[in-house]
Amino acid sequence: MSRYTPLPMARTRRALALFGTVALAAACTSTEAPPGSAPATTSSATASASAPATDSPSPSASTQVTIPTSAFVELPAELRKSPRRTTPVEEALPKLCGNEFGTGGRQVTASAAMTVTYQKAGEPSSNVPQGMIHQTIFTFDGDGASGYLGRLRTAVQACPSYDQSGNRVAVKSKALPGVGDEAMLLTLTWPETSLNGERTGGTASSQIAVARVDSAVTVFDDEGWEGTSGNPAILDRVVRDGVRTIDAWQR
Repeated sequence: MSRYTPLPMARTRRALALFGTVALAAACTSTEAPPGSAPATTSSATASASAPATDSPSPSASTQVTIPTSAFVELPAELRKSPRRTTPVEEALPKLCGNEFGTGGRQVTASAAMTVTYQKAGEPSSNVPQGMIHQTIFTFDGDGASGYLGRLRTAVQACPSYDQSGNRVAVKSKALPGVGDEAMLLTLTWPETSLNGERTGGTASSQIAVARVDSAVTVFDDEGWEGTSGNPAILDRVVRDGVRTIDAWQR
């Protein structure tokens, strides 16, 4: 199934071009199954991601970093609509007022991204997915990871709202305690629209979570299916599971 075109808030959020090409082993890539089809088996191959040409590693970064597929979170079977799949970093990262999430700088040593598609537990397989969560992992040299979080907080504070496809999107952020070494949660809200673009009178929302685990940072971007609201409870579970997965990888 081809990647859907979100409405209306997320239509242009994937336009970033910051960290260059991520080299991923062919065996790692799996194609998202169409809505209603049974989930396929996820490959256990390794995704190798080296530092992008536009953000070269610092001189002290002496070895190439490999981000394996096993470093990414996987949904439990009851929530998994289709298996996770590799995704270009520039498509996985969200975009608000500007390039808030593309401020890794020269201390980035590797980056890679994957997408999981989820459903409500217990729903029949014929139902459409409830949403998608794009996860990006960056590894940094030195104090680059904490520096990234600091720059991101400053950038988000300067973006309390922005216009997206004719809608005003409000941005609220808060600390996310007990997740990794430090974490923050962003909630985006906008006027809800129908599939034909007409306002319903309600509001829709989605969330973005960012967490640092030692020298790595992971970004989770939850998008509701076809422009609907995401699922905060599922995102919270994914974020906490994802941080534990990265911590286990780094040990």
